Amino acid sequence: MLACELENVSSNDYLSERFQKAYEWLRTTDLDAVKVGSYPVDGDDVIANVQEYSTAPAEDLRFETHDVYYDVQYVISGHERFGVVERDGLVPVEVDPSNDISFYEEPATCSEVILNPGDLVVVPPEQGHKPRCAVGDPEPIRKVVVKVRR
Repeated sequence: MLACELENVSSNDYLSERFQKAYEWLRTTDLDAVKVGSYPVDGDDVIANVQEYSTAPAEDLRFETHDVYYDVQYVISGHERFGVVERDGLVPVEVDPSNDISFYEEPATCSEVILNPGDLVVVPPEQGHKPRCAVGDPEPIRKVVVKVRR
């Protein structure tokens, strides 16, 4: 899925060498067997983070952004509702540059997509996103977030 403002299309090359390395790691790794943790794919430029958690009600979670990395979020098992909104106009409530993350107040509107096993979404730095949202009741999820340096 690619959803962004037209002005940002040319600045985001989702088929660049770094993204190709991320996609190749997802295709060739036994994602059911790999342990939770962080895996360097290409030094600090591409890093895969395998996660397991339970989804939660959307109202308990916050939108986030990153300045240094894109997120390639891939669902291995479970289902997740995923919010996306343009970063412009978001009101920050917590900024942590050392961990490349900022959190925001809830925007008035956003787009959402349901991520099923085998689905991925790529989020650029100019978009906020709210992962981990439950589809119905909270459920366990296994996911990989591949960080791709800008």
